[in-house]
Amino acid sequence: MSWFDRPTFAARFAALGLAAIVASGCTVRPLYSDAALPAGTAFEGETVKSALASIDIRQPTNRVELEVRNHLIFLLRGDGSTPATPKYTLEQSVSAVSTASAIVQVTKEREPTSAIVTVTSVYRLKDTATGKLIASGKRAISSSYDIPQQEFAALRAQRDAQNRAARELAELLRIAIAQDLERLPPAS
Repeated sequence: MSWFDRPTFAARFAALGLAAIVASGCTVRPLYSDAALPAGTAFEGETVKSALASIDIRQPTNRVELEVRNHLIFLLRGDGSTPATPKYTLEQSVSAVSTASAIVQVTKEREPTSAIVTVTSVYRLKDTATGKLIASGKRAISSSYDIPQQEFAALRAQRDAQNRAARELAELLRIAIAQDLERLPPAS
């Protein structure tokens, strides 16, 4: 007996048709699409890409914040330029905390030989014209590193781990900000 001869063929066909109808009402689209957003959204006729490019990022206060800011500027605009007329302002506070993990190798001093650095950003996205808070959030990324016995090498390993975490944090922030902008209600 073939698949088409079974009495459940009609039920399967009806289920497939129902699934097609449900899927046709789906409004999923790429987050970074170049297509203009539809009417009734906060960016009517504008793209999320252009909205991201119009974000001005405040000056950093420490080295790790500078790393996050530089990567984020590149991700938002593709270059180091500042938007001529920024629509949004991003204020962020970035901190890096290093914690020693378990002892992997036993040295004479019984010091830890590996650590984890956690880079955290608390951000606030504001409308530049009104100063109104649009979105806020907190994101964190961890990166592990080995601690060699030489002091300079240990400091360099920690800095490299901070740089890796800063780069990943910038990627995470770009996604979070794009999602925040997508959720904005239309301007009234």
